[in-house]
Amino acid sequence: MLLSVITVAYKNRAGIEKTWQSLAHLAQAPGVTFEWIVVDGGSQDGSEEFLENISGQYNLRFVSEKDNGIYDAMNKGIHLAQGRYALFLNSGDIFHQDIMRVVSQLAARPEAENAMIIGDALLDFGDGTKAERRAKQGWYIYHSLPASHQAIFFPRAGLLKYPYELQYKVSSDYALAARMYKSGYGFKRIKGIVCEFSMGGVSTTNNIELCRDAKNVQRKILGVPGFIAELSYQLRLRTTGKAKALYNKA
Repeated sequence: MLLSVITVAYKNRAGIEKTWQSLAHLAQAPGVTFEWIVVDGGSQDGSEEFLENISGQYNLRFVSEKDNGIYDAMNKGIHLAQGRYALFLNSGDIFHQDIMRVVSQLAARPEAENAMIIGDALLDFGDGTKAERRAKQGWYIYHSLPASHQAIFFPRAGLLKYPYELQYKVSSDYALAARMYKSGYGFKRIKGIVCEFSMGGVSTTNNIELCRDAKNVQRKILGVPGFIAELSYQLRLRTTGKAKALYNKA
């Protein structure tokens, strides 16, 4: 199994269906095996019934039960996964049609390679505009994730060693990647757009808290000197979504 696609959802049947429809792009990649794992937080909106009705498609496995938040649900998905790599595509996020070319490159990589494979993403701002977020160099981890979380193929072995930490409420994805990086898992670039997602998730609607969390990650995990972490924090305040709007009003 090359890839485990992990989808976390709560009260979002429409989003689950949207993500499911986009798996057709991935399924067209020749010779690529993958599974779809859905971790639902016990929704009573028909999500479980929908998943039961499509049982058997895309090697689907799912659970529907209460959890301790999105990162706890992601950890559940990790323990269910069987692929060499895992990618987190949450409910409502979709694969870009370029995913066929991307996963073909992924399949050609050495099996013994210990690296986080990063690609590009397409951001949907909800007002009819979209922007491409290109993956950056690995050293960018000292400021932020070098690629969108949904465009990172994580080695499953690394995720089992370094799961999501629940102490970070909105930036546990950054903390996880930072811990893996410091333990020797580098970033390797792959060509193409992996996914498309709305700028409305946990990490894009809680940006003040995100900036604070990220600063803690830089200090505690990456060992960034205090004054550099503060500069990074101030840069985030000026350039990140809602935080930018709030900062400009101050």
